[in-house]
Amino acid sequence: MSKMETLRVGLAKVGTSGTPALRSFATWVLDNLPLVAFSSIRGLANHSGVNPNTVTRLANELGYVGFNAFRADVQSILQDAVPTYGDRARALRNRTGRDVYSDVIGASRENAESMFSAQTLEMLESCIEPLLGARRIYSVGVRSCYSVAHYFSYVGGMAFPNFVEVPSMPGGIVDQLTQTTPEDIVVGITYAHYSAEVVRACQIAQACGARVLALTDSYSSPIAVDAWKVLRLPMAGPQFMPTLASAFLAIEMLLVGMAARSETAADNLSAFEKRIGKYGGYSQS
Repeated sequence: MSKMETLRVGLAKVGTSGTPALRSFATWVLDNLPLVAFSSIRGLANHSGVNPNTVTRLANELGYVGFNAFRADVQSILQDAVPTYGDRARALRNRTGRDVYSDVIGASRENAESMFSAQTLEMLESCIEPLLGARRIYSVGVRSCYSVAHYFSYVGGMAFPNFVEVPSMPGGIVDQLTQTTPEDIVVGITYAHYSAEVVRACQIAQACGARVLALTDSYSSPIAVDAWKVLRLPMAGPQFMPTLASAFLAIEMLLVGMAARSETAADNLSAFEKRIGKYGGYSQS
């Protein structure tokens, strides 16, 4: 029996033979296992609507010495289930172009449509005023997600004075994030296998009191832990790495929402264009 099957059997047993509170919580955990992976005891209690003591009691009932051991086991189980990039690439072997291209287009359409759900739009809308009012907005992404972080900070910086340029120097992320304050917002971008640099950056920002807006693929992502807001990015598709199209769409929606509420964004953009044009940055047709 696999570790996942063993855990599910244990939860099902508590769900039928435990106390009323434990039965209800065990059943909830069976349907929401990813939330266990990176939530604190209090965070998980808030998600499920139970007393924090019930969270600890369930871990003990399952045979763990405490909640941390339970959470670590769940993290390990979920991580083992994540396919490698090599596995994803092998799944593409010998597929015809028309077939695989059709899958890419279909998945992209579904990903985009999910970004327009009422829940996602409400979450995005709730970010606009805080972003406009933040002292500083930091963007953190590395490797493939660096492009998303850079785009957000560069385009945002054209229109708004509170965007901070994404660091490119070694050690720059830590240098920046240790300067954050409770008046700042840090936009972290990562997906499985979660980049250690981004996870650490979000932890530093939280330690400094800054708000973290997590753009990630799952509510069980490590940057979702105690985040101010979490935007779950749909990243499905046959590509050998999860698609970033929804990440770019999300930040473009945020920038559009900010520009629609700002009295100065249009003037700032016009001034930017004039400066670049004056010194030959644009090639005239």
